[in-house]
Amino acid sequence: MVKVAVIGAGLAGSEASFKIAEAGYEVDLFEMRPKKMTPAHKTPYFAEVVCSNSLGSFEVGTGSGLLKEEMRLLGSLVLSVADKYKVPAGGALAVDRVKFSQEITSILENHPNINVIREEVKQIPLNYDYVVIATGPLTSEDLSREIQKLTGSEYLYFYDAIAPTVDAETVDYSKGFWGDRYSKGSGDYFNCVLTEEEYEIFYNELLKGEQVPLKDFERAVYFEGCLPIEEIARRGKQTLLYGPMKPVGLIDPRTGKQPFAVVQLRKENLEGTLLSLVGFQTKLKYPEQKRIFRLIPALKDATFVRLGSIHRNTFIQSQKVLLPTLQLKSNPKILFAGQITGVEGYVASSATGILAGINIVRMLEGKEPIIVPKETMLGGLVNYITTEKEELQPMNPNFALLPPLDKKIKDKRKRKELKAKRAIETMKSFLEKEKILLQVH
Repeated sequence: MVKVAVIGAGLAGSEASFKIAEAGYEVDLFEMRPKKMTPAHKTPYFAEVVCSNSLGSFEVGTGSGLLKEEMRLLGSLVLSVADKYKVPAGGALAVDRVKFSQEITSILENHPNINVIREEVKQIPLNYDYVVIATGPLTSEDLSREIQKLTGSEYLYFYDAIAPTVDAETVDYSKGFWGDRYSKGSGDYFNCVLTEEEYEIFYNELLKGEQVPLKDFERAVYFEGCLPIEEIARRGKQTLLYGPMKPVGLIDPRTGKQPFAVVQLRKENLEGTLLSLVGFQTKLKYPEQKRIFRLIPALKDATFVRLGSIHRNTFIQSQKVLLPTLQLKSNPKILFAGQITGVEGYVASSATGILAGINIVRMLEGKEPIIVPKETMLGGLVNYITTEKEELQPMNPNFALLPPLDKKIKDKRKRKELKAKRAIETMKSFLEKEKILLQVH
């Protein structure tokens, strides 16, 4: 009997398990939660979204939006469930995080070909036909050591910070307005307004705020896409006004003018009872978060149902140890997927899980594993993480990963549009050529 082990039931592990099981092969899916939790996860559910409930933009003119389109062609479980439990978020796909994770857990636990094992894996099980390691950026210490032995490479690390969430009923809605930037979408964000004087006070207190200390042996290497708010502030007084607190494209209907600064709140669940502070990831101590964030006028009396936190993220040097099929060079029966490979974000993690699953199915069927064309966003991402370079830094899906167009186009938007069109056409013809049928049932 052919058996596959998938270690880690996050977004990547869930996608890989589903793909393999749907093809008729047995999967042992290992997940250590809830027996052993990570510093960031709160539930025992699979595919738990931790940093934010947004899976990024719908628009194919963005890296995340294009990758989603490709994932739909690849039959993504994550996106099919996300569509079912999406919450209003302008041009972004945001989900009710609990319902989303519960549904994926239910689908996988009840799949006839998936055997869920709620245990921490301390040694890589080599008695399987194939193994997918999708243990994510919060891989346990024991398994991290095993992976380090296996890959022979040193780990890099960085810190991802989590944004706070407030009880929607405790927000003072007279101190801001609902609306999307440039009036796109249906007004899904609440914009907490700050005057110049209020911003000045907030900024100064933010800089003074006491942080959770790092251990002596740890060096903070932040990924730019998830910088703590206080780290952004340290780069200069105006930096926040061009970052998470930028007022550009927002007009306060009460004054008819653009505010000096805003803090955007986004719905965390379908009911709209939870609102998260967009871009306000932080490593401030809990009492300091309450004190400083309540200086935002609309949040003066807010109840913080979840405070921001910070945790170490771990990933391998994929460019030295992985093939573009996501197989380990030294042992092609072992594949890696998700953030542990150096891709960044929910969507990219999910996409690599799909690819790992497809490649295992193909190898079990006696076919060659696929290398996704570089003209696609998935292919561009995988090419980036597996191409030789001195040091790998985590990468989001973005158009710079795609090869240039044959013809030079000056207009940036038009260029992205043409690259997106080429990517989707390339993916469609590639799947047809490889005879890959990938609908989610």
